[in-house]
Amino acid sequence: MLILAGLGNPGPKHARQRHNIGFMAADEIIRRYNLELRQSKHNSYVAEGTIHGEKVLLLKPKTFMNESGRALGSAVRFYKLRPLQVTVFYDELDLAPGKVRVKMGGGHAGHNGIRSIASHIGQDFRRVRIGIGHPGDKKRVHNYVLSDFSKAEMEWVERTIDAVADAVPYLVEGDNAGFMTRVAYLAPPPGQPEKEEE
Repeated sequence: MLILAGLGNPGPKHARQRHNIGFMAADEIIRRYNLELRQSKHNSYVAEGTIHGEKVLLLKPKTFMNESGRALGSAVRFYKLRPLQVTVFYDELDLAPGKVRVKMGGGHAGHNGIRSIASHIGQDFRRVRIGIGHPGDKKRVHNYVLSDFSKAEMEWVERTIDAVADAVPYLVEGDNAGFMTRVAYLAPPPGQPEKEEE
């Protein structure tokens, strides 16, 4: 069994914010793989199903971002899983918009959701970092991540989220490099040439 978790802040006013791109990815994965939404548990909205032959539990924490670890910790303990069986999708300031990178373990780089999860389950979980770009000034970060994507930005956001959902079977297989290659092929970051289908 694997846990996939998209990070964000709950409630409609946060739905289109940059900080919520992890939730957006989670919603597309639920739709793409017909995961079954269950009643909420583990402080989360929960969807269950099978992707590429593997049982998957997808969580969208109902806590705010900086308490995401409460939700993940509850699910990991309940199912007696290891952090290696957890994959978290979230926004990354230090990556260009639309760039997607996967890494196992590491620090939190100032991301409150990742800091919270690490404090509850340790650092050895897989992170899918979805680039949202940086506003250029540290003082502007708070307002930037809590502001909505513009209509123009939503074009690359939707393309990137579609590609992330399409490539999830690679994550299920443990092929992080294959996942990143597939996402980059389907959704080159803005400003990069589109690749033609072969």
